Amino acid sequence: MVADRPRVVIIGLDSVSPDLLYRRFAPATPRLQRFLSNSASGTLKSCDPPITVPAWGVMFSGVDPGTLGLYGFRHRHGGSYDKMYIPDSGTPLRPMAWDVLSRLGRRVSVMGMPPGYPPLNLNGVAVGDFMTPEGATNWVTPASLRPELEAVSGGPFFDVTFRIDDRATVAHEILEMTRRRWRVARHLWQKEPWDLFVVHDIGPDRVHHAFWKYFDPAHPKHPKGSELEGFATQFYQTLDSEVGSFLDGLGPDVRVLIVSDHGSQPMDGCFCVNEWLIQHGYLALKTPAPPAGIPLDKADIDWSRTQIWGAGGYYARLFLNERGREPQGTVAPSERTALIERLRADLDQVRTPNGELLGVRLFAPQETYREVHGDPPDLMAYFGETRWRSAGSVGHGRLFLDENDTGPDDAVHSFDGIIAYFDPQHPQKRDLGVQAILDVAPTLYRLMHAPAPDYLQGHPIAAIE
Repeated sequence: MVADRPRVVIIGLDSVSPDLLYRRFAPATPRLQRFLSNSASGTLKSCDPPITVPAWGVMFSGVDPGTLGLYGFRHRHGGSYDKMYIPDSGTPLRPMAWDVLSRLGRRVSVMGMPPGYPPLNLNGVAVGDFMTPEGATNWVTPASLRPELEAVSGGPFFDVTFRIDDRATVAHEILEMTRRRWRVARHLWQKEPWDLFVVHDIGPDRVHHAFWKYFDPAHPKHPKGSELEGFATQFYQTLDSEVGSFLDGLGPDVRVLIVSDHGSQPMDGCFCVNEWLIQHGYLALKTPAPPAGIPLDKADIDWSRTQIWGAGGYYARLFLNERGREPQGTVAPSERTALIERLRADLDQVRTPNGELLGVRLFAPQETYREVHGDPPDLMAYFGETRWRSAGSVGHGRLFLDENDTGPDDAVHSFDGIIAYFDPQHPQKRDLGVQAILDVAPTLYRLMHAPAPDYLQGHPIAAIE
């Protein structure tokens, strides 16, 4: 290793919480536990919202979602009722660390890290993320690498369809995806002595969503004695073997950072935010009894009598039907504050089916982020500390659902992810405590002896040097 050019590997394990890696699946992951026994490790607190696309972007840009203009998997074009778009690698308004380092002349390889499609042109290699469209051919740069990586992988390794009833098929496809991804990672690693090598694995997230109720007896829908009960353990054993094999090939001069974007927890169910808005007079339909489970954008909305509507997901994105902004706006700008306070007071009274207060955190992006760009929602809401998803569909005839309205799902996101740092020159088990996701990018620049951009909102983690 050249003194002023340290080499760093980053492994991103999507949705892995401290409880899952450090405790629940510790017996299934001996190689990762050995890594942890020689590392500084702890909890990595995610951003608002704790969702894959903004969270990884925040982690490696060093700025919050509002400054990035990145709020989730789908954004509404401002001023429209139904025009939505999916953010991609060109959406963030600040570059990721590998882009900055690439411009500084460092050789980088980035595999699957969101937001990563279409892949950037780097001083090295970029492979698309799990949002790569099925059948896409432009998933790697340089493009000349595609036949080589296709031959190495032996099949698709970007993502699987996981919100389906056929969980046995999902299990098989997740294992295949994971094995293929790490074959490609090992192949890319061996191509040259990279300065920075980054690989993201979406597999844990898919396992948590599709199989949590099987491995967790405390899950409200746990099917005792299911043949799928042991699949999550099998997955973590496979992940441990694949990551362990990759780590074995790194050599003695490579520093390693293992991180996750957020954690996971069992899902209590869904809160039907638009059903609630209808019941409380904020949202009006022309058809009083729409088909059960119809998406709101397919329902016949009476915009002349609507003040607020929402979208589903891990959190509720709420939009005000503002006069002068939306085509049929009803809310005068001078009425915004009073309307939001009334909404807050009403949401504070919502109770779950068992009679407990749901617990709603309602806030505006301007209250949380240093800057607000792009197409943010007017308001953001968490239900039950994100244990309850937001269901945007209507026609259910009730406010709470046991299941996700977009397909079978067992888990939701939590704020606590993982962080572990291994220095081969100073292997030592240490407790990092709780660290902030905004501090990862500043830490990476320091590890790589590179000048950090002046716009960073975080600070290098003192215990990682």
